[in-house]
Amino acid sequence: MSSHNSAGFTLIELIMVMVIVSILAIAVLPNFTDQSAFESRGFHDETMSLLRYAQKTAIAQRRTVCVGLNTTGVALTMDTDTPADGVCDTAPTLPNTPRGGNGLTGSVAAFTFTPLGSTNQNANINITITGSTGITVEATTGYVYD
Repeated sequence: MSSHNSAGFTLIELIMVMVIVSILAIAVLPNFTDQSAFESRGFHDETMSLLRYAQKTAIAQRRTVCVGLNTTGVALTMDTDTPADGVCDTAPTLPNTPRGGNGLTGSVAAFTFTPLGSTNQNANINITITGSTGITVEATTGYVYD
């Protein structure tokens, strides 16, 4: 009387696992190799953070903060003269160095946040980044949102 206990996988089970893993690799692998979606989202978040930082700096320091928009990112300068003359001549100290990106376009090339947090524009500022959602800066309040 011999009893045969086999511990392991059958050939059918192994083949099915290989088929499932292959299907997952075909469906998921392109998401990991194409970094452009991740990079554009990171550039979007960085741009929003810089704009919010500029507005909060203008309010906290009661200074004019100038924002320059170009395809690779946002440039910030502020008026540090006493009394203020409205000329932005000094870059503020940023907590982190911006990495920047590509594909940024704005409805204006430059604008300022006033010491009260509003902008010097009559209309909302619309900023788009290729591959990401748009960013809006409200003219009257300076509120930055997407």
